[in-house]
Amino acid sequence: MLNMLGSQAQDFSRLTRRSLLGALGSSVAAMAVTRGVMAQDIAAADVEAVPEKAMSTGPQTFSFEWLDARMKQASEAEYAPTGDAPEVIENLDYDDYRKIQFDPKRSRWQDDGVLFHLHAFHPGWLYKQTVAIHEVVDGMQTPMGFSTDDFLYYEDLAPRVPQHVELPGVAGFRLNTPLNRADMFDELVAFVGASYFRALARDSSYGLSARGLAINTGLGREEEFPRFTEFWLERPTAGQENVVVYAALDSPSCTGAYRFVIRPGAETTIDVTAKLHFRKDIEQLGVAALTSMFLFDEKNSDTFDDYRPQVHDSNALMVVRTDGDVLWRPLNNPPRLASTYLNEPNLKSFGLIQRDRDFTDYQDAGAQYQDRPSVLVEPKGEWGAGAIRLVEIPSDLEGNDNIVSFWVPSEKPRAGESREYAYRLRWGTLGTNRDGDRAWIVNTLAGQGGTSGVSGAKASLRKFVIDFDGGLMADLPPDAQMEPVVTLSHGKIQHIALSKIENTTKWRLVIDVDGENERLVELVAHVAGFGRKLTETWIYQWMRT
Repeated sequence: MLNMLGSQAQDFSRLTRRSLLGALGSSVAAMAVTRGVMAQDIAAADVEAVPEKAMSTGPQTFSFEWLDARMKQASEAEYAPTGDAPEVIENLDYDDYRKIQFDPKRSRWQDDGVLFHLHAFHPGWLYKQTVAIHEVVDGMQTPMGFSTDDFLYYEDLAPRVPQHVELPGVAGFRLNTPLNRADMFDELVAFVGASYFRALARDSSYGLSARGLAINTGLGREEEFPRFTEFWLERPTAGQENVVVYAALDSPSCTGAYRFVIRPGAETTIDVTAKLHFRKDIEQLGVAALTSMFLFDEKNSDTFDDYRPQVHDSNALMVVRTDGDVLWRPLNNPPRLASTYLNEPNLKSFGLIQRDRDFTDYQDAGAQYQDRPSVLVEPKGEWGAGAIRLVEIPSDLEGNDNIVSFWVPSEKPRAGESREYAYRLRWGTLGTNRDGDRAWIVNTLAGQGGTSGVSGAKASLRKFVIDFDGGLMADLPPDAQMEPVVTLSHGKIQHIALSKIENTTKWRLVIDVDGENERLVELVAHVAGFGRKLTETWIYQWMRT
């Protein structure tokens, strides 16, 4: 049974406005107006509180244990935010920022046989708080400096840029690798803005983002945005097929030491280890947070005057249980802030999925939404009791990232406590395997309930249509004896029908629900037969205006 705890109502190389803005955090209450995040870093003067701070130009020792000890000690001191970095280019705006490109001839690690090249993002515009980047070789760290010589400045911006000036830091970085062709270095992963990062798999384009940590997201008050303030990257050797990145995280409530092991491919994986140290009690900790965009699909396209049938980076939250059962929660663009909690003690993985993979599903030759990656989170070790939370924010623009999912531990962190979480992020065309025994959900439709073509239907009546395909039921005859299993939190079920769509392997489940006077109705459905569960489990939240 599903245990629902409760509910309540860039592509950087192209430098689009959404890719630039989307990399920055924004409060859930004001997600539609993306804004800058809080700046935080350990004060440069606080040398005693943070020993061995990597500020000298000479090599110093480095290890993950050293970084963890440093962040643990930092958590015992008062949070000390830093001010904006000095402006290298005055009055830099959005249009100016688009005229800046990292010079690929200046990329780091261009040695023969090294499979990763490092590019930096220029500071300025929205990226006023910079990060420091260090290179690690044989356990020794050395600062990676960047200057205006590392960037190309175009058009009328070029005369405003001072030459040969050392930058106070950079906004972030990206790593390129031969992801799609052996003779071309494509963008693989980018870290920029707060604790945001996103990656690509082969033949994919940027879509949703991951976050190092989410604090107090969707609680009706200002969200706290932890920030990666400093990075260390192990220099890859010739032929090495993965790259290791470390990061220091800081915020008013928490510090952390992070380790990322990134391996590109048809499915790109990032193994994350997060060691957290808490300055303050935290009401809600969000582990392995993912941020995406859902504007509309077939079930709510009538609210948008748009030639495209669908617009989204992800179309569902998917949860995989250890017994192989799959929960499929289609995403919504709700009329008000919405939230769903899924308590899953037998959790194998969870994530945001883009299941529709044909151009005709979207008809967008520019955005190419069919190429956006899905991401699954696979916990490692014992995470304890907790729940997956999905937050959906009303939005009228596809430039807004209005979907957030993360895991919330039942036991709230307390000041002085330390915790460690390890997990794998899988990026690629996930959630599209039809080879299993259970049919998968290929479509969710919704509309006015009752009999089509007949007037006078109750306004509180809603029809939900779920299409299943594949699995053991695909080849069953139309008269096969199967049972739809449907439950709902409020309202009444008026009608249920299961039938095979003629000349296909698909089965269609139709549910008419009378929501009565309820503002929120939650539904759960699957198909059973022959002594077993035959489909994925469909979960839906009907939020009435």
